[in-house]
Amino acid sequence: MASASPAEQIDFLESLGTADVAHSGGDFLHHLRAVHDLLRAHGAPEHIAAAGLFHSIYGTERFQDFTLPLNQRPKVRALIGPQAERLAWLNCVMDRASFDDAVARSLNNPESDSAPQTIRDREGAEIPITPTELRDLAQAHLFDWLEQVERSEFGWDYRRQAYEQMAALVGGPAQVLYRDVFAREPAPRT
Repeated sequence: MASASPAEQIDFLESLGTADVAHSGGDFLHHLRAVHDLLRAHGAPEHIAAAGLFHSIYGTERFQDFTLPLNQRPKVRALIGPQAERLAWLNCVMDRASFDDAVARSLNNPESDSAPQTIRDREGAEIPITPTELRDLAQAHLFDWLEQVERSEFGWDYRRQAYEQMAALVGGPAQVLYRDVFAREPAPRT
């Protein structure tokens, strides 16, 4: 459980200058808030929405324009709670290909739903991840993409199969939102 309110969490992000950092056609703070709000609007629990608000606070494989040093993890943990901070940290440090593989393994092998898995960080070190963390991380990561895909420089096909598999793993509102967002994809130019 977070010890700070969402307003206090946003104030913290604003104090870091996130509103002055460009991100996906707007500013970083706006994107962070939009991911949080999208998660909440689709029934995500508080810890996943908080992870969504901080999903790229330490920088990610693709976004390095803002990186809070990892020695600030205790401060972030105090703001959003340990469960949410771990999800945000995982989202930041993970090698996306290893995460995509873990999601695919979980979908293709129902028995793996109860077995811990591993993903790799960007340095190649293995990180153990529980099935619940995998689903929660898939939800936060998917909603981050769904919030920005229409504005993204990477285009609609960036990791499309992986995002579709994340939607399937999370199920319910995530699958509906995935279909709704991708239904807005422009037709190819001829």
